[in-house]
Amino acid sequence: MAYRVAALGLAERSSARPADLPALDLGVQEYTPGSVQVALAARTDAELADDRLVMVWAARGAPHLHRRADLPALVKQLWPISEADASARIKSGQIPDGMKLGIEAFRVTAEAFREVVREPMPRGEVSTEVSKRVPKSLTYDCRSCQARHIAGNVWQHSGLAGGVEVQSRGRDAMLGPLPDAPPLPTGNEGIDELILTYLRFLGPAGPLEMGKYLGSSTAEMKSVWPEDRLTQVTVEGRKAWLPTASLDDLKSASPPSGVRFVPPMDQLLQSRDRDILVPDRDRQKEVWRILGNPGALLIDGEIAGVWRAKMTGKKRVDLTVTTFGALPAAKRKQIEKESAEVARAREVSEATVAFG
Repeated sequence: MAYRVAALGLAERSSARPADLPALDLGVQEYTPGSVQVALAARTDAELADDRLVMVWAARGAPHLHRRADLPALVKQLWPISEADASARIKSGQIPDGMKLGIEAFRVTAEAFREVVREPMPRGEVSTEVSKRVPKSLTYDCRSCQARHIAGNVWQHSGLAGGVEVQSRGRDAMLGPLPDAPPLPTGNEGIDELILTYLRFLGPAGPLEMGKYLGSSTAEMKSVWPEDRLTQVTVEGRKAWLPTASLDDLKSASPPSGVRFVPPMDQLLQSRDRDILVPDRDRQKEVWRILGNPGALLIDGEIAGVWRAKMTGKKRVDLTVTTFGALPAAKRKQIEKESAEVARAREVSEATVAFG
C-alpha cells in the first residue's frame, strides 16, 4: 500500500500541472461528473484545467483522462493482441455471434466511428449511425429505446481507435473527433510497456490482475508477460511481479501521513487484489459496490472509510464521511481541512463534512 500510494502521487501533493503528474501515464478514469478533478486535486495544488489532457474511452472502454501526446502509443497498446483477446474484451450475452468476429469487430466499429464523427455530435446520434455501418451481429434489440443498436462494450472499446473524444457524459452526452487522431492500428504494439506501466503503479501483481484491468483473460496476458523486465516477488504467499527498476522503491516504501479524498474508481482502487487494499471483506463491499461506488478516505496510507458528496447550490459541497473505526479529534480536523480540496475540484468555495 505504501508503495502504491507513493507511486500514484497520493503520499505528497505536488505542485505540477496535471499533465505532468506521473499518474497520467496510466490515465485517470472518470466515474461520475467531476471525479477526475477530485483525483487530480488529491495529487496537485496546481490549476486543474490542462489543455494537454483529453477524455477518451481507454482501458476496458471506460472514459479516461489521458495526455494528448500519449494517444498515438496508447491506441496501439490497447489494440487486441489476438483474436481470443478481442473476443474476451467484448464478451457480452447481447452479441454472442458478434464476439466471434474478434479483431474484426474492433476494426469495423473504429472505421464506422471515423466515417460518422466528423464534428461534435450527441452520443445517441453517433450510436444510431455507427450501428447502421457495422455487422448486425454486433447490434441487439434495445427494449428501452425501441431500436437496434451496437453493444456498448464493443463500441466503447473501439472509440479511441475510431478517433473519438468523449466531450461530455450524462443526459447531454457529446462525442467529437479527436484533432490529429492517430491512425487506425494494424496490430498491437507496446503491450509490454502498458503492462510495465500498470505494474509500476499497481504492482506487485500478475497476469490475472492485468487481464481484469483490460477486460481480457489471464491466459492472454501470460502470452505477452515481459518477464525479462520484471522481478518476481511474493505477496502473502502469492507470486507477483514488479518492474525491476521499481524494486528499490518497493523495498524502501514507508506509510505516509495525512488525509486524501480519493474519488470512486481512482487509480488506487483499480487494482484487482482488493484484499491488499481493504483486508476486511465486509468493508470491501462498502468501497466497491455493484452500483454507485462511494469515494475512499485515505488516512496515513490506508483506506479508512468512504465518502459521498452532494452539491448544495453553486457555492458549497457537502461531504458525508463514514469511517471504518473511531478517529481521534486530530484526524477529524485533518479530514475537515482536506475537504477544501474537494471543494476546489468541484469549483465551489466551501465544503462541509458530516461524519456518519
